[in-house]
Amino acid sequence: MFERPGGGERAILVSMTLTRFAEQASLDEFVELAHSAGVTTATKVTGTRNAPDPHSFVGRGKLEEIEALVQEHQAEVVLFNHALSPAQERNLERALQCRVLDRTGVILDIFAQRARSFEGKLQVELAQLKHLSTRLVRGWTHLERQKGGIGLRGPGETQLETDRRLLAERIKHINKRLEKVSQQRELGRKARRRAQLPVVSLVGYTNAGKSTLFNRLTHANVFIADQLFATLDATLRRVTLPDKTALILADTVGFIQQLPHDLVAAFRATLEETRQARLLLHVVDASDTERQQRIEQVNAVLTEIGAAEVQQIIIYNKIDRLDDCPARCDSHEGVTRIWLSAVSGAGFDLLYEVLAKQISQEKVQRWVRVPAQAGDLRAHLFAEATVLQEQFADNGDCLIEIEMPAQLLTQLAETDPRLQLINGN
Repeated sequence: MFERPGGGERAILVSMTLTRFAEQASLDEFVELAHSAGVTTATKVTGTRNAPDPHSFVGRGKLEEIEALVQEHQAEVVLFNHALSPAQERNLERALQCRVLDRTGVILDIFAQRARSFEGKLQVELAQLKHLSTRLVRGWTHLERQKGGIGLRGPGETQLETDRRLLAERIKHINKRLEKVSQQRELGRKARRRAQLPVVSLVGYTNAGKSTLFNRLTHANVFIADQLFATLDATLRRVTLPDKTALILADTVGFIQQLPHDLVAAFRATLEETRQARLLLHVVDASDTERQQRIEQVNAVLTEIGAAEVQQIIIYNKIDRLDDCPARCDSHEGVTRIWLSAVSGAGFDLLYEVLAKQISQEKVQRWVRVPAQAGDLRAHLFAEATVLQEQFADNGDCLIEIEMPAQLLTQLAETDPRLQLINGN
């Protein structure tokens, strides 16, 4: 059986057009992914098929072509711009005698290189282990050997079963640690709610300029680079707008077409900041000719993580790369769109104005009545809202004037019938 080498840098990229499948991953984007993974592209192989070949994905003739190119360029790895089954990956490695990675494997490799925080490393390892667990089903026949030797003879646990068990135990251990991280993040969110600081989250396709925008808004020094997935670890900073309105800005991992589901699941704790944000700044590369498709792909991921209902402002970034696109702000069907440049600062006055307007609209001042026996509800209001004044009725009920986000007040009134709204609808 072919033994996998420790690494390889000269790569052959394979991307097939499948006529029976509507959605196709971009070859140019895959070239960028390969570059971000640190490999040198020796050559690219393209072709057309009705559907993938169940044995080798590409078919016998194309496989022979790739085999000849591997020998010609002394390639050490072949990267497929598609998802490969464990059997297809095994058959390709056996035929090509070099390492084979599919699109998911390339993205996981990039994430493994870029993760810096403790949480980020755990999330990437979890995604890698889940991906590897599928490869143990039929990937390596030598793992089926029975253990032998004194005390281990007979129908004992096979090596494959041992590896499956160890993987399952490690995945369980990582999930427990990530659960603790999630609890710590929830404590931070509660503290921000008590401080009445709304969270605004940056989302968007990878390399759309989110971190550059984040740095300009927060005067932070988050790593930026013109490459895919330059930022993995979520970063939160306090921002004070020119009108003195304060908010928390969150920079999150970028999305990509056909983002592996294991990665979405593994990064759910980080993406929780996006799901619970008051507002999303959806950053789009204005110079990208496929920007509308990018918007749709990001919205699909937002739907998957439960953030589709969070209000968005579309930020068309990188207008400095366009020939003629003045900074402007417009609205269409309730969604605000802002054109700006995170590099030059053009359009930021409009961004500040819209942010201040959106956040101020979310807060309301209302008088509420709390029964005398509902001390826990009164304490909750003091913790979650800004109490402007308090009075007491003759029967002991508390009359409290509060300021808090309209959405939170509505949710509280719906879930706790003891809370009565007065002097309003």
